[in-house]
Amino acid sequence: MPYKSLTYDKKEHIVRLTLNRPRTGNTLNLELANELVDACRAVNQDDEVRAVILTGAGESFCTGFDLAELRQGVNPASLSSNAIAGINCPIITAVNGDALGAGLELVLSCDIRICSDNARFGFPETSCGLIPGGGGTQRLPRIVGKGKATEMILTAELVDAAEAYRVGLVSKVVPAQKLHDDAEEIARKLIAKAPIAVRYAKEAVNKGMDLTLGQGLRLEADLSFLLQTTKDRAEGIRAFIEKRKATFKGE
Repeated sequence: MPYKSLTYDKKEHIVRLTLNRPRTGNTLNLELANELVDACRAVNQDDEVRAVILTGAGESFCTGFDLAELRQGVNPASLSSNAIAGINCPIITAVNGDALGAGLELVLSCDIRICSDNARFGFPETSCGLIPGGGGTQRLPRIVGKGKATEMILTAELVDAAEAYRVGLVSKVVPAQKLHDDAEEIARKLIAKAPIAVRYAKEAVNKGMDLTLGQGLRLEADLSFLLQTTKDRAEGIRAFIEKRKATFKGE
């Protein structure tokens, strides 16, 4: 797609979104935020897409806001992170360097997070008289717990890849040269699964985080019931009985 600050590459059932402002550390400006919103909309409208990989061009993932626009009162972080979180299929982020401020908020909006061994994460906002404004104060505690999230947000200190793995911010740390291959491997595992079931499982987990246990169990039961009517469910059972690999069509 003809974006200026973002690349959209589709191969088979996988879309790779690459933040493409490497000279600025892939800082987030309004143009990039709007392109992310448009790209996320395109993903949700394309039934062939079963997984998305989000990464950055150059040596950084995303080092925060474009400060020039921030001084003008423009805050694109919420716009872009909500768009990423709203993608229906699984989204993997491959963090290839610093993910700071708005960059970390993009990372938190993804489902599966892996990083290179030189990655760093943090919210520097309180050092500038601000607070995270794109969901950081809400998503980070849900992922790493209130204590660690509060420490990171209040102190504005960075954590390295090893610490990010220890606290559960990322699920895997790999050498930088292996990052994209590992993200691709995860994506290929995802697209081999039944796409409707994967989407429903994502919905159950994400929505269930904001529900009581009883409400979450009812949501899970409702989604499980809906899956009983799909052709993929029938194919999965046949494949299991016939001891072969299932061929899912998203139907």
